[in-house]
Amino acid sequence: MNATHRQLQRINAAIWATIGIVALVVVGAALSGFVEIAWRSFIAQAIVAALLTAGGLYYHTARGEQRLGAILIATAQIICFAAVGAPLSYIAAMSGFPLQDAIFDAWDRALYFDWVQMMQFVAAHPALQLVLHFAYASFALQSVTTIMGLGIAGQLDRLAGFVAAFIATTLVTIAVSAIYPAVGPWVFLDIQPAAANGFLPTSSTSWPVFLGLRDGTVNTIAGLNAEGIITFPSLHAALGVLFPLALWRTPVVRWFAFVLNGLMLVATPAYGSHYVVDVIAGVIIAVACWAVAMRLVSSNADAKRKHLADIDDSPSIVPETLLEPDTARLSRRREQA
Repeated sequence: MNATHRQLQRINAAIWATIGIVALVVVGAALSGFVEIAWRSFIAQAIVAALLTAGGLYYHTARGEQRLGAILIATAQIICFAAVGAPLSYIAAMSGFPLQDAIFDAWDRALYFDWVQMMQFVAAHPALQLVLHFAYASFALQSVTTIMGLGIAGQLDRLAGFVAAFIATTLVTIAVSAIYPAVGPWVFLDIQPAAANGFLPTSSTSWPVFLGLRDGTVNTIAGLNAEGIITFPSLHAALGVLFPLALWRTPVVRWFAFVLNGLMLVATPAYGSHYVVDVIAGVIIAVACWAVAMRLVSSNADAKRKHLADIDDSPSIVPETLLEPDTARLSRRREQA
């Protein structure tokens, strides 16, 4: 499957349009007084994204280096989307729907998953903590390395599909989290650090923000250092599926991605304070969004190939006799004489 340059441009245009729509929603919420935005906190991201986009366009058009251009533009798209996606998740958390922790905890128990036992096991094994913490914290690094890996490998169609799936997965996750909010098992089960040998989930810094957004004590949105406040579905788990899917056609690298993201999925309940059903839901959403994104890229490429085939197979306007070799034409003339 190879999408043409023009088709990739259309996909990129759709990605930028989606980012623009999300930005308008966030700005609209600020102008309506629903939230306050610390505008200056977005300057650094805007400058970096603008420079990357300008560099990408330069290498695309002036230098003809499509791979480097695609890497720069895709990175700019992820940065821009992160800048507007995080505020959107904050707005979703202010929706006011009732917390669903009791239901999610019951579902976990129905699956014979004991969150407290799991957390105590992790807390009792420092070496395991190091491995799982590294895997869980690789979220941002993998976003960049996946883009670079696909770009360097020349898999620009999969790169466009990855960015599209990344954005779609995040938007679906935010939408679901607005309707089915949860604070997570650590807070819901009232776990004390002493019971976990001092272990504390990485997501603990997000709990005051999430609860503050719900009760109105937090109303300001910043571009940098935004907290990941989504519990159900798990965005960490979703991206832990997207990374290896995107890199699956890249030799050697795919196995590193597979192992690292397998560890990320294992780490998500403990370090993200997630129910196991959060992980399952995140995986399902990621697979569905990846399938749709790649189907769109594949459909564009197939349509182009079909169009070319139609042209190739069309009747020639040149008489067949003129297409014959010279010897064949001479023989025909002798026969007619």
